Amino acid sequence: MNNRIKKLMSFLLVASMFLSGCADESPDKSQITTTVETTTTTSITSEITSEAEEIQEVPYMEQFKDIIVELPPEEYEEPIEGITYPEFQKFTYYSSTAERDTNVNVLLPPDYSEDKEYPVVYILHGFYDNEGWMARPVVNLSTIYGNLLASGEAEEMIIVLPYIFCDKNMPYCTGMDIANCLAYDNFINDLTTDLMPFIESKFSVARGRENTAITGFSMGGRESLFIGFMRPDLFGYIGSVCAAPGLVEVPGSPMHPGQITEAEMSFPENNPYLIFISSSKSDGVVGTSPDSYRKIMTENEVEYLSHVMARTGHDHTSVKPHLYNFLKMLFK
Repeated sequence: MNNRIKKLMSFLLVASMFLSGCADESPDKSQITTTVETTTTTSITSEITSEAEEIQEVPYMEQFKDIIVELPPEEYEEPIEGITYPEFQKFTYYSSTAERDTNVNVLLPPDYSEDKEYPVVYILHGFYDNEGWMARPVVNLSTIYGNLLASGEAEEMIIVLPYIFCDKNMPYCTGMDIANCLAYDNFINDLTTDLMPFIESKFSVARGRENTAITGFSMGGRESLFIGFMRPDLFGYIGSVCAAPGLVEVPGSPMHPGQITEAEMSFPENNPYLIFISSSKSDGVVGTSPDSYRKIMTENEVEYLSHVMARTGHDHTSVKPHLYNFLKMLFK
C-alpha cells in the first residue's frame, strides 16, 4: 500500500470519528450529519479503491519491461569514491547429496546486520566452472551491485555463488557427456537439501518464495530454469542467461534427453513474480536454445521478460548486462 492510500485511509478514519462526534452533540442535525458522513465516506473510499485497483492492475513483470537495457551504462562498472563495496567471502558446507564438503561464495550487503532479514539470490556458474567464476573481477559483480545499491536501484540482498557440480563419485566435471550433465542436474537436490538450509542458518535470511531468486549462466542458466519450473514454491524470481540446451529433449542427442517435458514448462500454480531470459545473437555455443525455451513458454502462456544482446558472447560480456538488469528487478 503506497503512502497516498495510507494518508487517505487515515483521513477517512479521522473524518468518521469527527462526524460521529458531531452527531452525538447535535441530535437535531442528525439527518444532515448522516448525509455528510455518507457522502464523504463514499468519496474517499471510492478514491482509495480506484487507486488500489490501478496499482493491482500492473503485473509485477510489466513494470520492468521498459527499463531493460541491452548493456549497462559504463559508470556502473566503475568504483565511485565514498561507496563501500562488498567483498566475497568463501564458506564451506557439507553436502549430503554429494557426500563431501562443498565451497560457496557469499556477497553480503555493505551494511549487513543480524538485526535485519535479507532476501537471497542464487547465481549459478556454467560448464567446467566453479563457485569462483561469478566472483572474478572481469564479471565485476561486486561493483555493479554496489553501485545499484548506492543509487537506490537495487534492494539489499544476499548474493550466493554455489558450486553446482554435484556427484558422489566425481568431485568435478570431466567432460561434456550425459554423466556430467546429470551431475549438474543433481544440484537441485543439493540446493534444497543442503545449501539453502546452510545459508538460512548462517545468515539473517528473509524466507519464502517472495524473498528468494535464482539465475545462472549457460549450464547454470539451464539449471536455474529447471529449478524454477520444478520448485516455484521456493523461488519467486527466475533468471537465465545464455541457457544451455537440454532442459527439454534435444532430438537425436544422447547427451540431452531432457530434464523436463515441454508441457512441464508451465506453472499450474505459484506463478513466479519474474522470469527474465537473456541471450546473445552472437552466441555460437548454445545457439538457439534460449529462443527455443522462449517459444515453449509463449506456447504455454507463461509470461516472461526477454533481453537480447547483439554483440556480446558466451562469456562475461553477456553475464554482466543480465545481472545488471536482473538485480534491479528483484524483491521490489
